[in-house]
Amino acid sequence: MSKTVTPYQNQQGTKKEQVADMFNNISKTYDFLNHFMSLGIDIIWRKKAINELKKDQPQLILDVATGTGDFAFEALSILKPKKIIGVDISQGMLDIAKQKIAKRGLSDKFEVKLGDSEKLPFNADEFDAVTVAYGVRNFEHLETGLADIHRVLKPGGKAVVLEFSKPRVFPVKQLYKFYFNYITPGIGKLFSKDARAYTYLPESVAAFPDGEAFTSLMQKAGFKNTKSRPLAFGICSIYTGIK
Repeated sequence: MSKTVTPYQNQQGTKKEQVADMFNNISKTYDFLNHFMSLGIDIIWRKKAINELKKDQPQLILDVATGTGDFAFEALSILKPKKIIGVDISQGMLDIAKQKIAKRGLSDKFEVKLGDSEKLPFNADEFDAVTVAYGVRNFEHLETGLADIHRVLKPGGKAVVLEFSKPRVFPVKQLYKFYFNYITPGIGKLFSKDARAYTYLPESVAAFPDGEAFTSLMQKAGFKNTKSRPLAFGICSIYTGIK
């Protein structure tokens, strides 16, 4: 496994505690910066990930690391499930999600709660599908988190993970590294009160076991038929697995 990268390396606290603090700090500017720094392409990637569940027609979905809820809102629109439950360790992010849910009148369809991805507050075999968008690299113990996602899925249920990965082709690899290591922290520093969060982003992506390394971890957690689908020359990847 790769070394553990934390948001605030000179501070006390576990990775989990630091990640919660970081997202609480950036919650108010998170959506804006997400779309701004990805030039809106993150919306297209989300739709591609959600479409992995279209033929499965899941009715009860768990969205882990739901953040401000954008992935879940998109899933509601595309998949039309009976309900989505979102969990996150950041109360600040969930507060934004709750405001959006109320504004859109979706409280009967989308519910959020504070929760730990490694100790999900749900019974075994409960959900038709579990999604995680840009959240697994923030897990403190990746294998534990994947095992718990597997636990709460119904037999035959599908997990869909959308996460940044590392492009390996010239010149995308070089441009990506330059943008992520120099431009992203600069934009983050300009618009966010927590500049360190946007330095942690490229560090956490660099340390994340992407591609086949990640599908191997999914298999170790019990998933079958695991697949890795790179997007945009490998800037991002969609991973799927069946319980």
